[in-house]
Amino acid sequence: MTAKSAAAAARATVYGYPRQGANRELKKAVEGYWKGRVTADALRETAAELRRTTWRQLAESGVHEVPTGDFSYYDHVLDTSVMVGAVPARHRASFEADALDGYFAMARGTQDVAPLEMTKWFDTNYHYLVPELGPDTVFATDSAKQVAEFKEALALGLSARPVLVGPVTYLLLAKPAPGVAADFEPLTLLDRLLPVYAEVLADLRAAGAPWVQLDEPALVQDRTPAELNAATRAYRELGALADRPKLLVASYFDRLGDALPVLAKAPVDGLALDFTDAAAANLDDLAAAGGLPGKRLVAGVVNGRNIWINDLEKSLATLGTLLGLADRVDVAASCSLLHVPIDAAAERDIDPQILRWLAFARQKTTEIVALAKGLSQGTDTIAADLAANRADLASRAGSAITHDPAVRARAAAVTDADGRRSQPYAERVAAQRAHLGLPLLPTTTIGSFPQTTALRTARADLRAGRLDTPGYEERIRNEIREVISFQEKTGIDVLVHGEPERNDMVQYFAEQLTGYLATQHGWVQSYGTRYVRPPVLAGDISRPEPMTVRWTSYANSLTDRPVKGMLTGPVTMLAWSFVRDDQPLGDTARQVALALRDEVNDLEAAGTSVIQVDEPALRETLPLRAADRAAYLYWATESFRLTTSGVRPDTQIHTHMCYAEFGDIVQAIDDLDADVISLEAARSHMQVARELAGHGYPREAGPGVYDIHSPRVPDAAEAAALLRKGLEAIPPERLWVNPDCGLKTRGWPETRASLENLVTAARTVRAELPTS
Repeated sequence: MTAKSAAAAARATVYGYPRQGANRELKKAVEGYWKGRVTADALRETAAELRRTTWRQLAESGVHEVPTGDFSYYDHVLDTSVMVGAVPARHRASFEADALDGYFAMARGTQDVAPLEMTKWFDTNYHYLVPELGPDTVFATDSAKQVAEFKEALALGLSARPVLVGPVTYLLLAKPAPGVAADFEPLTLLDRLLPVYAEVLADLRAAGAPWVQLDEPALVQDRTPAELNAATRAYRELGALADRPKLLVASYFDRLGDALPVLAKAPVDGLALDFTDAAAANLDDLAAAGGLPGKRLVAGVVNGRNIWINDLEKSLATLGTLLGLADRVDVAASCSLLHVPIDAAAERDIDPQILRWLAFARQKTTEIVALAKGLSQGTDTIAADLAANRADLASRAGSAITHDPAVRARAAAVTDADGRRSQPYAERVAAQRAHLGLPLLPTTTIGSFPQTTALRTARADLRAGRLDTPGYEERIRNEIREVISFQEKTGIDVLVHGEPERNDMVQYFAEQLTGYLATQHGWVQSYGTRYVRPPVLAGDISRPEPMTVRWTSYANSLTDRPVKGMLTGPVTMLAWSFVRDDQPLGDTARQVALALRDEVNDLEAAGTSVIQVDEPALRETLPLRAADRAAYLYWATESFRLTTSGVRPDTQIHTHMCYAEFGDIVQAIDDLDADVISLEAARSHMQVARELAGHGYPREAGPGVYDIHSPRVPDAAEAAALLRKGLEAIPPERLWVNPDCGLKTRGWPETRASLENLVTAARTVRAELPTS
């Protein structure tokens, strides 16, 4: 096929779309079902209507092939576990009794049964449910969801492509089930799993699917020869199936590297590759591999993870280069649009000129369609789009919001000494213990307490003018008094004010910093029914005035016990925002760190002796390729130290991380030089405590003993058992007792019971310690 005919064949498509609906209808329906207010049939109908709405919108915008199977009530990896029959033994009875309830029990747990472990989906803030596998795992095909959703799209008269998590990625994401040896490698189950995938593909083919997409993002990470051989074997076997749809193997988030020639040579019918800046090397690597003669290439040239408009001319140049490398070139976003909000046009409070710089899922779809048209029919057919795009790009580049000389001068003046505490930890810890007077195994929480309906209503009433500022602030004071009183009565040692005034741990700060924009409807799924509105980091960052000192000082006035000041760290402020893409991330992180440094110093000056700077995204933002990590970790740890190093030796600096694979960054955790770190550990059975011990981590740590992402209340005996396991790795003088994460998503009844049990467990284990 000539380049001209390849261009004529160009089509627009996407790999996936936000699931929640324009008004978060899915969240409301699922949570209503959990509370018994929505029936299973009503939940299913809400989900079906959301799918229909999405597919129709995509088709009406010009997308030629809509994705199916990407929709999920909770998580697409959990859906894959159901599809292949990998239901843990502890959930099997409930799943067989009622598949929907069993599905949610796997996701959330019950009072009697623990959920699956949850962790981050590659380097995003989306969380997936980790498959639990072992040598005795027996897979079984259940393609009902995938077939039904494909048929739904077909019934609407649409061209559709089912999307599945690929078998290699599924196994590489899995972990040994509880009770299975830690060195068990789930990838050894590939030969058992492939026949199940073959049956799913046959079922989809029988339903009329011409193409099926198999997502293999795990192959953009560094992979061993054995893992690459597994990918070779998997696609040789699936490609050889006699009765199958055409196979499109997709990767995203980074370059494929050594896996690209493996997939290029596999007997599959097409590849979908990321060609955004993060994966620009894919273009050269594809050419070096000889291209994809006779195959389809889906080119991800529109960034599916960020919200800035595409440079259409740059993308067209990339697409033009790709025309000679494949039989057919189609246009797509770089990954599923799950990671961006639905529609920028819904935003009414952002300056119209700035709004033109933003592209949410619907706008990205429009960009994809325009690029496909320009590639197929010539740039003259999209001349107006190109002219408007050039003007918008120039407007952003020349805007005063993106360049503040004072901020840049301050960042340029930073020295190495600014990022170091005045004394080493061994000297600081003695001063802190004398100053704070805490017992062994001190108890604390991570920061937030339940965000009740009353609190959310008060914030909404304030925004709408139904409640004046004095009335709102009195409600906040009342909530802080209740939180402090509860903690004192419960016996918690280091208190928090509960953060009732905060809407979100990033957005709250972003709204008070220059250079940030807040959205009203920019919801993105974090996990399950938990949605966040990442702010937009549009320009240079500074702090006009203190952000947290007032409420922290008020809480301090209510008690003689230490109250932690609570801040979100610079890396997390970047990771959980839509970050600017017009300067290096390290430069932006330094600006944010300097703004937060001012806040830390003001908290200390106001009498706060314990300050927690949360960095849950430190691991999440770790580059997927090992060769890229050293540079990232350098500026990431530097920005944390720059935030926290201006305080006295007797001020105790805490940090917090959750739901990530910490073993990859233990040295970086050490390099933060925090005095205390709290980490998620309950679902992973204290794995992180062992990892810290193996590294020789010298500071204090609080591996969590209460999984706050589940509604179940752990009793005191369970918490005590986890504490004893923690003590096997961390000595008592360095072990803290705390939940895994903040409590804002929990209700007060379960919070009270769980924290009372946590304190009881700490006292029980404390009494077991030898006295000297």
